[in-house]
Amino acid sequence: MAWRQILFGNNAVSAALSTPGFSRFFSKSISYEVKVGIPEFLKGIGKGVETHVPKLESEIVDFQKLLVTRTLKLKKLGIPCKHRKLILKYTHKYRVGLWRPRADAAKS
Repeated sequence: MAWRQILFGNNAVSAALSTPGFSRFFSKSISYEVKVGIPEFLKGIGKGVETHVPKLESEIVDFQKLLVTRTLKLKKLGIPCKHRKLILKYTHKYRVGLWRPRADAAKS
């Protein structure tokens, strides 16, 4: 009899999921608009990647071009392997929508 309740949803969990107040725990956080450029993006990654801002700004210029840049282009710019991997990993996450650089909180 218990397996029928599980299969057909006649249990307390399905009732709790259908209540309006319960869904608020699973909603996405409020997104905030931050102008993202190459410096903000690399600073958001951290781990020493922000040292390559002048190179990338002079060669790639636009943030949208950075999002589609491949590893060979970054290698030709003289960016070490670890940093290339981090840049490519986070550009993919940014394109898919899984990651955004944090906005700096106002220091008081």
